[in-house]
Amino acid sequence: MSSSDSFGVPAPSRTSTPTDSTVVRGDTGLLRLALRLDAVATGAVGAAALIGCAALDSVLGLPVAFLAGIGAFLVLYALFVARVGSASAPNRKAVWAVIGSNLAWFALSVVMAAAGWLDPTGLGTVMIVVQAVAVLGFADIQLFGLRKARTSLA
Repeated sequence: MSSSDSFGVPAPSRTSTPTDSTVVRGDTGLLRLALRLDAVATGAVGAAALIGCAALDSVLGLPVAFLAGIGAFLVLYALFVARVGSASAPNRKAVWAVIGSNLAWFALSVVMAAAGWLDPTGLGTVMIVVQAVAVLGFADIQLFGLRKARTSLA
């Protein structure tokens, strides 16, 4: 017998599977791997920025508060990406949120480096560009993994 609320509306089954429109179906192996690698790399960069913000300040020419804030954000974002990548059938909207966030991060990083915002050192500018290219690579692999999952159903 199924349960219902006080108005007699049946409660959703705990064993029901998500609809095809809410999750990525097909061969999600590459997509999930790309998400997990993204989470590990993002978490590592975030932890390094958060823990080493005082030491990195002078080397990269970026303010301690900026590095600490970015580091904290990246650690939290990495946890979200890890959660998305841990599902056997990842949530489609969450995957698109990760890809969109990665593309936005890439674009903002390139603008930041080109405009010289926060006046980074030469090494700081190089680090901004290198991590931007890595983030673009993750977005590209995630898009490829999403397409691969979709075409594996055909």
